[in-house]
Amino acid sequence: MFANRQDAGRQLARSLQDLRGPDVVVLGLPRGGVPVAYEVARALDAPLDVIVVRKLGVPFQPELAMGAVGEEGVTVLNPEVVRMAHVSEEEMASVERRERRTVGERAARFRAGRPRISLEGRTALIVDDGVATGATARAACKVARALGAERVVLAVPVGPEGVARRFRDDADEVVCPEQPPVFYAVGQFYSDFSQTHDDEVTALLHRWADEVASRDSAPAAEGLDEDVEIDVAGVTLAGRLTVPAGAHGVVLFAHGSGSSRHSPRNRYVAGVLQRARVGTLLFDLLTTAEEHDRRMVFDIDLLAVRLAGATVWVRRHPAVAGLPIGYFGASTGAAAALWAAADPDQDVAAVVSRGGRPDLAIPQLHHVRAATLLIVGSRDTLVLDLNREAQRHLRCENHLAVVPGATHLFEEPGTLAQAAGLARDWFSDHFQKAAAG
Repeated sequence: MFANRQDAGRQLARSLQDLRGPDVVVLGLPRGGVPVAYEVARALDAPLDVIVVRKLGVPFQPELAMGAVGEEGVTVLNPEVVRMAHVSEEEMASVERRERRTVGERAARFRAGRPRISLEGRTALIVDDGVATGATARAACKVARALGAERVVLAVPVGPEGVARRFRDDADEVVCPEQPPVFYAVGQFYSDFSQTHDDEVTALLHRWADEVASRDSAPAAEGLDEDVEIDVAGVTLAGRLTVPAGAHGVVLFAHGSGSSRHSPRNRYVAGVLQRARVGTLLFDLLTTAEEHDRRMVFDIDLLAVRLAGATVWVRRHPAVAGLPIGYFGASTGAAAALWAAADPDQDVAAVVSRGGRPDLAIPQLHHVRAATLLIVGSRDTLVLDLNREAQRHLRCENHLAVVPGATHLFEEPGTLAQAAGLARDWFSDHFQKAAAG
């Protein structure tokens, strides 16, 4: 179900977009919940902290939880396990003292001198990599209440069926997108469920805190949103360049046949990217006179040349000079994007194809170096087969993402939003890698 915790965090974040706002604090449960929480915090552009809780294991069977302890002196017990295991008060006190000491030590280590983020009057979004027994998550919810959170939301990528009922007395809301009918352990739903170490938790908290601090301390910058004209090989192409303040990349859109810079689907995707601080250039690959000539609509070489020319224009624009560049192509525009990306002079960081025809660019696909994401609807069977065939010719990093229930135009409820989220994550990840060198 999930490649790793990072993948789980990105998928979980798509179910949490309605929580985006200034009052939300994302709280990862160390250790495994923090890589998931990091991706959620990035997607929501929210503060990131930890709530440190520790399982209270039965003395003779430590993997069996009889409860949990957390910051602020919170203790949660499972009376049934305590009774069945015949745990004495002395044994309970000994385990609790040890684990409470560990809670204090780890909280100090993870935050490394930074103060705990205040939850007073805010929404505490508690994130873990999954939930099984729920003792640790329940303790975290109680800790958040004790710290003054006005609202507590528990979010996990996967859990057993009916998981929300377990937390109705602890959380105001439970978000768990995957609730498989057969559930033994959280790890069974991850390809990579390797242990997360303390230094990884600390590094993720540092990284996000440093990024937020750097962004907050940077001089205020205004974004750009203007109509532009791009001269390419003697032809003037109309477009719209939008660059949010603090943009970390720019994406050029290559529309498909019968479409233009006014495409409502591409404009929707562009809006999602802009909210993630990615600049966009929506422009016409053909002039008004040319767009009625079907030969030109399917002239992939011509479209690619014009996309490459627009790329040169973008690199010279002062608002985006030096930023990593990506291509987003739909239908025949996806073929043009891949054809242009095959040019070694373009230095494109990432390409996303939505319902695209990469098969029309097969002669050039083995030259593409940009990380490529192919997004296809599960009900767009013909194009899905064409994408699978084209994928065989790619030598770069690539992935085929199939959106359940979507047809070619992604008109079904929620499918375009899912495709846009996939594109946003792909560009953001690879722009970050490109910027890091």
